[in-house]
Amino acid sequence: MFNGKTLLITGGTGSFGNAVLRRFLNSDIKEIRIFSRDEKKQDDMRQFYNNPKIKYYIGNVREKRSVDNAMRGVDYIFHASALKQVPSCEFFPIEAVNTNVLGCQNVLESAVEHNVKKVIVLSTDKAVYPINAMGMSKALSEKVMVAKSRDINGNGSSTIMCGTRYGNVMASRGSVIPLFVNQIKSGKPVTITEPMMTRYMMTLEDAVELVLFAFNNGNPGDIFVQKSPASTVETVAKALLELYKAKNEIKIIGIRHGEKIYETLVNREEMAKAEDLENYYRIPADTRDLNYNKYFTEGQSKIGTIEEYTSHNTKQLDLEATKDLLLKLSFIRADVLGEKQEAVYAP
Repeated sequence: MFNGKTLLITGGTGSFGNAVLRRFLNSDIKEIRIFSRDEKKQDDMRQFYNNPKIKYYIGNVREKRSVDNAMRGVDYIFHASALKQVPSCEFFPIEAVNTNVLGCQNVLESAVEHNVKKVIVLSTDKAVYPINAMGMSKALSEKVMVAKSRDINGNGSSTIMCGTRYGNVMASRGSVIPLFVNQIKSGKPVTITEPMMTRYMMTLEDAVELVLFAFNNGNPGDIFVQKSPASTVETVAKALLELYKAKNEIKIIGIRHGEKIYETLVNREEMAKAEDLENYYRIPADTRDLNYNKYFTEGQSKIGTIEEYTSHNTKQLDLEATKDLLLKLSFIRADVLGEKQEAVYAP
Protein backbone atom coordinates (compact mmCIF):
# COMPACT_ATOMS: atom_id res chain seq x y z
CA MET A 1 0.00 0.00 0.00
CA PHE A 2 3.01 2.30 0.30
CA ASN A 3 4.18 1.83 -3.29
CA GLY A 4 4.34 5.22 -4.99
CA LYS A 5 3.00 6.96 -1.86
CA THR A 6 4.30 9.80 0.30
CA LEU A 7 4.69 9.19 4.03
CA LEU A 8 5.15 11.97 6.59
CA ILE A 9 6.76 11.14 9.94
CA THR A 10 6.45 13.86 12.57
CA GLY A 11 9.27 13.73 15.06
CA GLY A 12 11.03 11.73 12.38
CA THR A 13 14.58 12.32 13.63
CA GLY A 14 13.92 10.09 16.67
CA SER A 15 14.44 6.37 17.15
CA PHE A 16 11.08 5.39 15.66
CA GLY A 17 11.51 7.55 12.56
CA ASN A 18 14.89 6.00 11.85
CA ALA A 19 13.49 2.50 12.31
CA VAL A 20 10.81 3.31 9.72
CA LEU A 21 13.47 4.60 7.33
CA ARG A 22 15.44 1.37 7.66
CA ARG A 23 12.26 -0.55 6.91
CA PHE A 24 11.04 1.44 3.89
CA LEU A 25 13.98 3.03 2.10
CA ASN A 26 14.57 0.02 -0.13
CA SER A 27 10.88 -0.36 -0.96
CA ASP A 28 8.91 1.28 -3.77
CA ILE A 29 7.69 4.10 -1.54
CA LYS A 30 7.83 7.40 -3.41
CA GLU A 31 8.88 9.77 -0.62
CA ILE A 32 9.39 9.89 3.15
CA ARG A 33 9.14 13.31 4.76
CA ILE A 34 10.94 13.90 8.04
CA PHE A 35 9.31 16.69 10.02
CA SER A 36 11.03 17.99 13.16
CA ARG A 37 12.46 21.12 14.75
CA ASP A 38 16.03 19.79 15.13
CA GLU A 39 18.08 20.99 12.15
CA LYS A 40 21.28 19.35 13.46
CA LYS A 41 19.70 15.89 13.56
CA GLN A 42 18.15 16.45 10.15
CA ASP A 43 21.54 17.39 8.73
CA ASP A 44 23.14 14.35 10.35
CA MET A 45 20.45 12.13 8.83
CA ARG A 46 20.80 13.80 5.43
CA GLN A 47 24.50 13.00 5.36
CA PHE A 48 24.10 9.49 6.78
CA TYR A 49 21.31 8.26 4.49
CA ASN A 50 22.16 10.35 1.40
CA ASN A 51 18.91 9.19 -0.19
CA PRO A 52 16.76 11.32 -2.52
CA LYS A 53 13.57 9.62 -1.28
CA ILE A 54 13.93 11.40 2.06
CA LYS A 55 12.80 15.03 2.26
CA TYR A 56 13.44 17.12 5.35
CA TYR A 57 11.05 19.73 6.73
CA ILE A 58 12.00 22.03 9.59
CA GLY A 59 8.99 22.89 11.69
CA ASN A 60 7.17 22.38 14.96
CA VAL A 61 3.86 20.61 15.49
CA ARG A 62 2.93 23.53 17.76
CA GLU A 63 2.86 25.78 14.65
CA LYS A 64 0.09 24.63 12.32
CA ARG A 65 1.42 26.71 9.44
CA SER A 66 4.67 24.74 9.42
CA VAL A 67 2.69 21.51 9.63
CA ASP A 68 0.58 22.60 6.64
CA ASN A 69 3.75 23.26 4.66
CA ALA A 70 4.91 19.67 5.13
CA MET A 71 1.45 18.18 4.58
CA ARG A 72 0.85 19.03 0.93
CA GLY A 73 0.74 15.90 -1.21
CA VAL A 74 1.03 13.49 1.72
CA ASP A 75 -0.81 10.16 1.59
CA TYR A 76 -0.08 8.79 5.08
CA ILE A 77 1.18 10.08 8.43
CA PHE A 78 2.94 8.45 11.36
CA HIS A 79 2.61 11.02 14.14
CA ALA A 80 5.53 10.33 16.50
CA SER A 81 6.37 13.87 17.60
CA ALA A 82 6.11 14.25 21.37
CA LEU A 83 7.78 15.33 24.57
CA LYS A 84 8.55 11.92 26.07
CA GLN A 85 10.79 12.41 29.10
CA VAL A 86 8.74 11.96 32.27
CA PRO A 87 10.85 14.17 34.60
CA SER A 88 11.09 17.12 32.18
CA CYS A 89 7.32 17.01 31.56
CA GLU A 90 6.79 17.02 35.33
CA PHE A 91 8.69 20.29 35.66
CA PHE A 92 7.30 21.86 32.48
CA PRO A 93 3.78 20.40 32.10
CA ILE A 94 2.43 23.17 29.88
CA GLU A 95 5.17 22.37 27.37
CA ALA A 96 3.93 18.78 27.30
CA VAL A 97 0.40 20.06 26.64
CA ASN A 98 1.58 22.36 23.84
CA THR A 99 3.43 19.60 22.01
CA ASN A 100 1.56 16.42 22.88
CA VAL A 101 -2.02 17.73 22.88
CA LEU A 102 -2.22 20.91 20.80
CA GLY A 103 0.49 19.65 18.45
CA CYS A 104 -1.49 16.47 17.85
CA GLN A 105 -4.59 18.55 17.14
CA ASN A 106 -2.64 20.61 14.59
CA VAL A 107 -1.43 17.49 12.78
CA LEU A 108 -4.91 15.95 12.65
CA GLU A 109 -6.61 19.13 11.46
CA SER A 110 -3.98 19.63 8.78
CA ALA A 111 -4.33 15.99 7.68
CA VAL A 112 -8.08 16.41 7.16
CA GLU A 113 -7.64 19.70 5.31
CA HIS A 114 -5.10 18.08 2.95
CA ASN A 115 -7.13 14.90 2.39
CA VAL A 116 -4.53 12.58 3.90
CA LYS A 117 -5.75 8.99 3.64
CA LYS A 118 -4.55 7.58 6.96
CA VAL A 119 -2.99 8.87 10.19
CA ILE A 120 -1.44 6.69 12.90
CA VAL A 121 -0.97 8.49 16.23
CA LEU A 122 1.71 6.94 18.43
CA SER A 123 0.99 6.83 22.14
CA THR A 124 2.38 5.22 25.28
CA ASP A 125 1.46 3.03 28.21
CA LYS A 126 1.81 6.13 30.38
CA ALA A 127 -1.47 7.39 28.91
CA VAL A 128 -3.28 4.60 30.80
CA TYR A 129 -4.12 5.51 34.41
CA PRO A 130 -1.74 8.48 34.04
CA ILE A 131 0.07 9.72 37.15
CA ASN A 132 2.47 12.13 35.46
CA ALA A 133 2.20 15.11 33.12
CA MET A 134 3.68 13.20 30.20
CA GLY A 135 1.07 10.43 30.53
CA MET A 136 -1.77 12.89 31.05
CA SER A 137 -0.83 14.81 27.92
CA LYS A 138 -0.58 11.61 25.87
CA ALA A 139 -3.94 10.44 27.24
CA LEU A 140 -5.44 13.71 26.03
CA SER A 141 -3.78 13.30 22.62
CA GLU A 142 -5.51 9.91 22.32
CA LYS A 143 -8.83 11.55 23.22
CA VAL A 144 -8.18 14.25 20.62
CA MET A 145 -7.59 11.56 17.98
CA VAL A 146 -10.74 9.59 18.90
CA ALA A 147 -12.91 12.73 19.06
CA LYS A 148 -11.55 14.07 15.76
CA SER A 149 -12.06 10.70 14.11
CA ARG A 150 -15.66 10.56 15.33
CA ASP A 151 -16.29 14.10 14.14
CA ILE A 152 -14.84 13.86 10.65
CA ASN A 153 -16.26 10.47 9.82
CA GLY A 154 -19.68 11.75 10.76
CA ASN A 155 -19.12 14.57 8.27
CA GLY A 156 -18.06 12.50 5.28
CA SER A 157 -14.27 12.84 5.51
CA SER A 158 -12.26 9.96 4.02
CA THR A 159 -9.33 10.38 6.42
CA ILE A 160 -8.90 7.42 8.78
CA MET A 161 -7.25 8.05 12.17
CA CYS A 162 -6.22 5.43 14.65
CA GLY A 163 -3.60 5.01 17.35
CA THR A 164 -1.03 2.68 18.85
CA ARG A 165 0.24 2.28 22.39
CA TYR A 166 3.48 0.65 23.37
CA GLY A 167 5.55 0.40 26.49
CA ASN A 168 9.30 0.38 26.91
CA VAL A 169 11.14 0.18 23.58
CA MET A 170 14.56 -1.33 24.18
CA ALA A 171 17.50 0.97 23.40
CA SER A 172 15.29 3.81 22.14
CA ARG A 173 16.40 7.31 23.01
CA GLY A 174 16.09 7.86 26.75
CA SER A 175 15.60 4.18 27.61
CA VAL A 176 17.47 2.56 30.46
CA ILE A 177 19.43 -0.10 28.52
CA PRO A 178 21.98 2.28 26.90
CA LEU A 179 22.39 3.93 30.32
CA PHE A 180 23.14 0.58 31.97
CA VAL A 181 25.58 -0.37 29.21
CA ASN A 182 27.47 2.93 29.53
CA GLN A 183 27.65 2.52 33.30
CA ILE A 184 28.96 -1.03 32.93
CA LYS A 185 31.61 -0.02 30.38
CA SER A 186 32.82 2.90 32.49
CA GLY A 187 32.98 0.82 35.67
CA LYS A 188 30.35 2.87 37.48
CA PRO A 189 27.55 1.48 39.67
CA VAL A 190 24.48 0.37 37.71
CA THR A 191 21.72 2.62 39.05
CA ILE A 192 18.22 1.17 39.28
CA THR A 193 15.24 2.96 40.72
CA GLU A 194 13.19 0.08 42.14
CA PRO A 195 14.30 -3.58 41.69
CA MET A 196 10.79 -5.02 41.27
CA MET A 197 9.66 -2.34 38.80
CA THR A 198 8.49 -4.11 35.63
CA ARG A 199 8.68 -2.89 32.06
CA TYR A 200 7.47 -4.32 28.76
CA MET A 201 10.32 -5.38 26.50
CA MET A 202 9.81 -4.39 22.86
CA THR A 203 12.31 -3.86 20.06
CA LEU A 204 12.11 -0.91 17.69
CA GLU A 205 11.18 -3.39 14.98
CA ASP A 206 8.22 -4.47 17.15
CA ALA A 207 7.14 -0.83 17.42
CA VAL A 208 7.21 -0.45 13.63
CA GLU A 209 5.26 -3.72 13.21
CA LEU A 210 2.60 -2.44 15.62
CA VAL A 211 2.17 0.77 13.62
CA LEU A 212 1.96 -1.19 10.36
CA PHE A 213 -0.61 -3.56 11.89
CA ALA A 214 -2.69 -0.54 12.91
CA PHE A 215 -2.23 0.92 9.43
CA ASN A 216 -3.53 -2.26 7.78
CA ASN A 217 -6.29 -3.13 10.25
CA GLY A 218 -7.44 0.12 11.85
CA ASN A 219 -10.97 1.43 11.84
CA PRO A 220 -11.59 5.10 12.69
CA GLY A 221 -10.67 5.79 16.30
CA ASP A 222 -9.19 2.37 17.06
CA ILE A 223 -6.19 2.05 19.39
CA PHE A 224 -3.90 -0.99 19.00
CA VAL A 225 -1.66 -2.64 21.57
CA GLN A 226 0.91 -5.36 20.94
CA LYS A 227 1.15 -8.15 23.49
CA SER A 228 4.69 -8.06 24.83
CA PRO A 229 6.70 -9.81 27.53
CA ALA A 230 8.06 -7.91 30.51
CA SER A 231 11.02 -8.00 32.85
CA THR A 232 11.97 -6.38 36.13
CA VAL A 233 14.51 -3.58 36.04
CA GLU A 234 16.74 -5.64 38.32
CA THR A 235 16.61 -8.59 35.91
CA VAL A 236 17.60 -6.33 33.01
CA ALA A 237 20.55 -4.97 34.99
CA LYS A 238 21.70 -8.45 36.04
CA ALA A 239 21.27 -9.80 32.49
CA LEU A 240 23.49 -7.04 31.10
CA LEU A 241 26.10 -7.61 33.80
CA GLU A 242 26.24 -11.30 32.88
CA LEU A 243 26.38 -10.60 29.14
CA TYR A 244 29.25 -8.15 29.62
CA LYS A 245 30.91 -10.42 32.23
CA ALA A 246 31.04 -7.43 34.56
CA LYS A 247 30.83 -7.09 38.34
CA ASN A 248 29.66 -3.51 38.73
CA GLU A 249 27.80 -2.67 41.91
CA ILE A 250 24.01 -2.36 41.58
CA LYS A 251 22.89 0.80 43.33
CA ILE A 252 19.23 1.46 44.16
CA ILE A 253 18.49 5.18 43.81
CA GLY A 254 14.71 5.33 44.29
CA ILE A 255 11.82 6.15 41.97
CA ARG A 256 12.12 9.33 39.91
CA HIS A 257 9.49 12.05 39.46
CA GLY A 258 6.29 10.55 38.05
CA GLU A 259 7.55 6.98 37.55
CA LYS A 260 5.23 3.97 37.83
CA ILE A 261 6.05 0.60 39.40
CA TYR A 262 4.51 -1.17 36.41
CA GLU A 263 3.14 -0.27 33.00
CA THR A 264 -0.48 -0.65 31.92
CA LEU A 265 -1.24 -0.92 28.21
CA VAL A 266 -4.99 -1.63 28.40
CA ASN A 267 -7.12 -0.51 31.35
CA ARG A 268 -10.02 -2.46 32.82
CA GLU A 269 -12.70 -0.39 31.08
CA GLU A 270 -10.99 -0.88 27.71
CA MET A 271 -10.47 -4.61 28.26
CA ALA A 272 -14.24 -4.97 28.60
CA LYS A 273 -14.62 -4.06 24.93
CA ALA A 274 -11.17 -4.93 23.52
CA GLU A 275 -10.91 -7.40 20.67
CA ASP A 276 -8.22 -10.08 21.07
CA LEU A 277 -6.34 -10.40 17.76
CA GLU A 278 -3.87 -13.09 18.90
CA ASN A 279 -0.74 -10.94 19.09
CA TYR A 280 -2.57 -7.63 19.50
CA TYR A 281 -5.52 -6.00 21.21
CA ARG A 282 -7.82 -3.70 19.28
CA ILE A 283 -9.53 -1.09 21.48
CA PRO A 284 -12.45 0.27 19.45
CA ALA A 285 -13.49 3.88 19.75
CA ASP A 286 -16.40 4.81 22.01
CA THR A 287 -19.02 5.72 19.42
CA ARG A 288 -21.72 6.85 21.88
CA ASP A 289 -22.98 10.35 21.31
CA LEU A 290 -24.14 12.95 23.81
CA ASN A 291 -27.45 11.21 24.35
CA TYR A 292 -27.18 10.94 28.12
CA ASN A 293 -29.49 7.91 28.36
CA LYS A 294 -26.71 5.85 26.82
CA TYR A 295 -24.35 6.91 29.59
CA PHE A 296 -26.72 6.47 32.50
CA THR A 297 -28.79 3.45 31.46
CA GLU A 298 -26.52 1.45 29.15
CA GLY A 299 -23.28 1.03 31.07
CA GLN A 300 -20.88 -1.90 31.01
CA SER A 301 -21.84 -4.56 33.54
CA LYS A 302 -18.77 -6.81 33.54
CA ILE A 303 -15.98 -4.32 34.24
CA GLY A 304 -15.61 -5.44 37.86
CA THR A 305 -14.61 -8.96 36.79
CA ILE A 306 -12.01 -7.91 34.23
CA GLU A 307 -8.28 -7.44 34.78
CA GLU A 308 -6.28 -4.76 33.01
CA TYR A 309 -3.27 -5.73 30.84
CA THR A 310 -0.05 -4.73 32.61
CA SER A 311 3.66 -5.44 32.73
CA HIS A 312 2.97 -7.28 36.00
CA ASN A 313 0.49 -9.79 34.54
CA THR A 314 1.92 -10.30 31.05
CA LYS A 315 4.53 -13.00 30.34
CA GLN A 316 7.48 -12.46 32.68
CA LEU A 317 10.99 -13.03 31.35
CA ASP A 318 13.53 -14.75 33.57
CA LEU A 319 17.23 -13.94 33.50
CA GLU A 320 18.09 -16.19 30.56
CA ALA A 321 15.11 -15.10 28.48
CA THR A 322 16.00 -11.45 29.15
CA LYS A 323 19.57 -12.09 28.00
CA ASP A 324 18.28 -13.70 24.80
CA LEU A 325 16.07 -10.70 24.09
CA LEU A 326 18.85 -8.21 24.80
CA LEU A 327 21.02 -10.05 22.27
CA LYS A 328 18.59 -8.95 19.57
CA LEU A 329 20.13 -5.48 19.91
CA SER A 330 22.94 -5.11 17.40
CA PHE A 331 25.14 -2.89 19.56
CA ILE A 332 25.03 -5.45 22.38
CA ARG A 333 25.83 -8.27 19.95
CA ALA A 334 28.78 -6.22 18.72
CA ASP A 335 30.04 -5.68 22.27
CA VAL A 336 29.38 -9.18 23.62
CA LEU A 337 29.79 -11.45 20.60
CA GLY A 338 32.23 -9.33 18.61
CA GLU A 339 29.93 -9.19 15.61
CA LYS A 340 30.51 -6.41 13.13
CA GLN A 341 27.78 -3.84 13.68
CA GLU A 342 25.93 -2.58 10.64
CA ALA A 343 26.19 1.16 10.25
CA VAL A 344 22.98 2.57 11.73
CA TYR A 345 22.13 6.18 12.38
CA ALA A 346 21.63 6.68 16.11
CA PRO A 347 19.69 9.80 17.15
